[in-house]
Amino acid sequence: MRLGVEPGHVTLYSFSDGENYVQVDENVRGADVFVIQPTCPPGNDALMELLIMLDAFKRSSARRVTAVIPYYGYARQDRKDKPRVPITAKLVADLITAAGADRVLTLDLHAAQIQGFFNIPVDHLFAAPVIVGHLKKLNMEDLTIVSPDAGGVERARAYAKHLGATLAIIDKRRVAANQTEVMHIIGDVEGRNVFVVDDIIDTGGTLIHSVEALFKSGARSISATCTHGVFSGPAIERINKSKLHRVITTNSIPMTDKEQECSKLETLSIAELLAEAIKRIHNEDSVSSLFEM
Repeated sequence: MRLGVEPGHVTLYSFSDGENYVQVDENVRGADVFVIQPTCPPGNDALMELLIMLDAFKRSSARRVTAVIPYYGYARQDRKDKPRVPITAKLVADLITAAGADRVLTLDLHAAQIQGFFNIPVDHLFAAPVIVGHLKKLNMEDLTIVSPDAGGVERARAYAKHLGATLAIIDKRRVAANQTEVMHIIGDVEGRNVFVVDDIIDTGGTLIHSVEALFKSGARSISATCTHGVFSGPAIERINKSKLHRVITTNSIPMTDKEQECSKLETLSIAELLAEAIKRIHNEDSVSSLFEM
């Protein structure tokens, strides 16, 4: 709607054994095609649908096929940090390229270096301008931006700079998958309104542990924001029961009915950001100005 273009038509369904069927229902020969598909839960089905659609458009003689992936799944395994583990972020990049994508448009990758896993152009957008713009409207005093781990410090620092806020960092130790232990809080949060800034909230376990540690350190109020609200398993229940004031996310992943009913959850739209990026890519214009806050 924002581009003034009617969505394309495809037939997509699953056979009784679970295999996906795709047929492009209109002529795309010589067309500049954008396939929009977040690889979110159910992640395996979403990824397979994306790969099959890319193959279908490539075999239909599309001039260029861009995979628009608002949420890039399998990104958390981006390096070999233990013996005998895969690098799924690279594997998925290879699959997308082999399926026929000519370029990729994505949002807030879990690690920026994932761009280098592709041998095709990648336009990496950031949701920060959308989220920071919303936070500015809240006019919160005594604001402190908190990074939930060392890896997110650069993101949190950028938020703090544009909001005129102070910065704090949580030193945590991962004890198992989706389980962390907070060790220390670096920075002053006593009497402050705190916003925890992350890229993904999955089960919410790490977030809740962070909230508990921040309250013990004297935080006045605690909210959180993320780009990708996966909210799997007990996440929504944990958020509802927690002392969190609000959780702000984007619609990079479609909201479920359970998430829409969560009173603490606020969802911001990235439609305008993606639409502008798609238009600029189609017109061969620069997209770098979209990063500005």
